[in-house]
Amino acid sequence: MLAAIAISLGLVAALTVSLPFARRPTHGTEIILPAYAAATFILEIITAALLFSLFNAQRTRALLLLAAGYLFSALTVPTWALSFPGVFDGLGIDLGLQTTAVLASMRRLGFPLFILAYALSPLCGQAKGPPGRAIGISILGVCLAVASMTGLVLANYTRLPAFMLDGRQVNALWFHVPSLAMGLYGLDIVLLLYRRRALLDIWVCLVLFSLVIELLLISYLGGAIRFSVGWWTGRIYGLIAASLILLVLLSETTRLHARLMQTIAAERRIRQNRLIAMEALSASIAHEINQPLASMVTNADAALRWLARQEPRIDNAEAALRRIVDDGHRANKVVAGIRATFSKGTQERAALKLNTVVSDALRTAAPEAGHWGIALELDLDPTLPPVIGNAVQLLHVLRNLVENAIDAVKSGGERPRHIRVTTRAEAMGEVRVSVEDNGSGIPRAIADRLFDPFVSTKPGGMGMGLMFCRSVIEAHGGRISVESRDPRGAIFHFTLPAAIVSAVEPVPFDVSAQVNR
Repeated sequence: MLAAIAISLGLVAALTVSLPFARRPTHGTEIILPAYAAATFILEIITAALLFSLFNAQRTRALLLLAAGYLFSALTVPTWALSFPGVFDGLGIDLGLQTTAVLASMRRLGFPLFILAYALSPLCGQAKGPPGRAIGISILGVCLAVASMTGLVLANYTRLPAFMLDGRQVNALWFHVPSLAMGLYGLDIVLLLYRRRALLDIWVCLVLFSLVIELLLISYLGGAIRFSVGWWTGRIYGLIAASLILLVLLSETTRLHARLMQTIAAERRIRQNRLIAMEALSASIAHEINQPLASMVTNADAALRWLARQEPRIDNAEAALRRIVDDGHRANKVVAGIRATFSKGTQERAALKLNTVVSDALRTAAPEAGHWGIALELDLDPTLPPVIGNAVQLLHVLRNLVENAIDAVKSGGERPRHIRVTTRAEAMGEVRVSVEDNGSGIPRAIADRLFDPFVSTKPGGMGMGLMFCRSVIEAHGGRISVESRDPRGAIFHFTLPAAIVSAVEPVPFDVSAQVNR
């Protein structure tokens, strides 16, 4: 957001500097036009390709419309450049005086219409069918539309509207095009800022703002004179507009690759500890299952003794059998929790709203917290951007952290008990979640090793819960840490990279598995 504001101020400053020279004509600059057209075409076609690639992963109709808009804009550039009066005359190309202006109006009005469709389409609306087919249909449709419109213009070039008086001066009729285009730009910006669905919307607004300045310079401040200083300055703003989304996507790709390297390093560390973790998990499962099994055997023996008496005690036998049923349900919850942790759903990732996952974690922990008289406080950032992650795994992490906090607070005496969970948007495109308690705190002797296996602050704890949390967060490209709270308690923080597209609401989960700190 700050970067977008800084770029906007820079664009306005550059506009202010160029104003005194806007109407000054230039000579011999026509030769630069093919280079400008080639740069614009390449920038927009690469942007379209990256957006189609992003759609292949996210499969949202809004991204498909945005990619189609950039493809439309790119495909109109070559014919526009070839038809420019005085540029390719040496090649014998003469498409008429009005052709260039009509093609320019087609491009000026077509692109904001695609952006309008993008702004009105929900970013979380999933496109139906295979993504490859949707991309192919979109590309084919845009190509046919551009070819049909261009063919219609070229076939009737002698009957086109009189936008131009000569090769440099425009007619009064032309000014209807930039005024309509700027109205569409303004409408798009208002809709995108009003809806504010994702970080990508802010950058699209900046693109539109650059195009507004381009039109101001070309059609108004520069006197609508071709090849004037204002005309060429406007073209520079057009190049900036064409490259903004591309730069954002490339920077996001670079950031994701950096996160991927961190994830690979985390995976190597996880692989090194896998045997230890499996041994600990096996011991934990055996411990959790053996307790209800031993209780079931004891109660079954008691029921048999009550029934074997000369006067069977049916009431006592029935009570023992009920205890067996309860122990069976308890064992089933342990197995269900283990299956939920390693089910197929935990491997799938999508754009999701982290605030919803946090709310679900606190909702499931509320009964236990209420039993111990612990107040749960929730402070959610309403502007929190979405993250790419797995809702099941992140819910497990939050459940672990909140339940650990409950265990720490309930053993900390009779003082007021509270746990506070906050979410915040951080700089550098990250989101932060903090779980703060006023419990017993973290002993200094193990603070640096708290996320290692078999390290626990609980009597009899296996020390696997926080190692699990660190593995999940690092696999998502994030970081997790802990700090002591003054005068007592602890604060656990974890950060995750934000997504540049919008999110869908994660499905609520009922996860009973509980891992100890």
